[in-house]
Amino acid sequence: MRSDTVTKGKQQAPHRSLFNALGLTPEEMERPLVGIVSSYNEIVPGHMNLDKIVNAVKQGVAMAGGTPIVFPAIAVCDGIAMGHIGMKYSLVTRDLIADSTEAMAMAHQFDALVMVPNCDKNVPGLLMAAARINVPTIFVSGGPMLAGHVKGKKTSLSSMFEAVGANAAGLITDDDLCEFENKTCPTCGSCSGMYTANSMNCLTEVLGMGLGGNGTIPAVYSERIRLAKHAGMKVMELWEKNIRPRDIMTENAILNALTVDMALGCSTNSMLHLPAIAHEVGMDFEIDFANGISEKTPNLCHLAPAGPTYMEDLNEAGGVYAVMAELNKKGLIHTECMTVTGKTVGENIKNAVNKDPEVIRPIENPYTPTGGLAVLKGNLAPDGSVVKRSAVVEEMLVHEGPARVFDCEEDAIDAIKGGKIVAGDVVVIRYEGPKGGPGMREMLNPTSAIAGMGLGSSVALITDGRFSGASRGASIGHVSPEAAVGGPIALVEEGDIIKIDIPNLKLELDVSEEELAKRREAWTEREPKVTTGYLARYASMVTSGNRGAILEVPKN
Repeated sequence: MRSDTVTKGKQQAPHRSLFNALGLTPEEMERPLVGIVSSYNEIVPGHMNLDKIVNAVKQGVAMAGGTPIVFPAIAVCDGIAMGHIGMKYSLVTRDLIADSTEAMAMAHQFDALVMVPNCDKNVPGLLMAAARINVPTIFVSGGPMLAGHVKGKKTSLSSMFEAVGANAAGLITDDDLCEFENKTCPTCGSCSGMYTANSMNCLTEVLGMGLGGNGTIPAVYSERIRLAKHAGMKVMELWEKNIRPRDIMTENAILNALTVDMALGCSTNSMLHLPAIAHEVGMDFEIDFANGISEKTPNLCHLAPAGPTYMEDLNEAGGVYAVMAELNKKGLIHTECMTVTGKTVGENIKNAVNKDPEVIRPIENPYTPTGGLAVLKGNLAPDGSVVKRSAVVEEMLVHEGPARVFDCEEDAIDAIKGGKIVAGDVVVIRYEGPKGGPGMREMLNPTSAIAGMGLGSSVALITDGRFSGASRGASIGHVSPEAAVGGPIALVEEGDIIKIDIPNLKLELDVSEEELAKRREAWTEREPKVTTGYLARYASMVTSGNRGAILEVPKN
């Protein structure tokens, strides 16, 4: 056992004395030591129930003959961090989580791990750590929130942000806004639409790292507690069979994740996290090959914010396995991939049933014949940009309009709420990328303000930052190279015509090459917005959005 390094032999007597100080018995030290990585805290609604999940996992591990030992991982609530300096600290935690988990697992020589995340960055961060550490590992998340109910309709966090814009435009009253505030988020759990947290939890199932239902069983269901106990028991089986994350998260498993991402209509943030996870397992992930998968993968689900269905509906319809089974009808899934169930993907989905064709469209009757995400390229984004195509209204799939240029999110929000943005405009928010932000802030506030003010079908937004999974509309993010490194988005001027053609995967600035060359000659690098602390170190190491904003040691 790996833990023999700290529990066996005379040389380890000092180590055992410290285990004695923890109250561990000799019998417990004889068993495999299973680290349970708990993301529990009291500030993230998606994490407030993780103490119960962790306790259930501990019971499962102990029942199956392991010794469970809990240690923590941090997590940021993107909703609470939204729209202020706190959002600079969201994406950057993904690497803190991966690094700190690696450090704890290696320092204490755990034999196996159970990851207990739930929200946006700690799911991919722990997947990255699992690939690095490569001991038998399973994921069990906290589960999604139930949808809210306002005026007889289901709602989610995107509805709440859009209500703020609608109130600013005089479309709803202060009392209406208060009702949204009090009813939108009715339970613990990750927010109820197909936002980033739920996207990544669903993709954890697809990757083979979580049991069936991990992405969809609501946080408040007792079924979630049973799932956690089974995860604790299953990790011991993985240990006995020596099935490790790199046996599971293969290139084909990551391609499966990208395929199901397209069918579900996941958050654009998955196009940051899948490349980062792929990097940890040694796979080169060029984001534009997503278009090839999208071209042959139909979009089967329109979950909020793309449509009126929610995670609880997807769960009742058969969950992720039912979506995979639909895709497998046309041979779009690599069924030979191993999973934490100890079975292959094909064996897992063999008996899956689509119980609601309104929530999960049959593959013969998709929403669209192509996937939910698209990578756009052109002279404005030579290295690519990402849009959630399934959340764009038809009239905005092709759009041309004048650029309204802002060098930070705050200035754009002031202009939108001040009525300075009109139908036809293309809002450009730059110097918000991984390096320029730093931290690549999410732009949920401006997209929600645009939608709330009734401009969602006539105004586009382009940024080298990123979008919340709750954003909808013609919201094009991850524009690469970013402005901070002199990418073309830094050269856009007020009034320039920008051409968006999502069906043909194009994003173009209608300015001559000669003019762009002049502007490039005149462009100068800006002083970093942050010069001290973790954000400054992050900015010095982070790569562009098209590479998943992974960290690399700067080259001399």
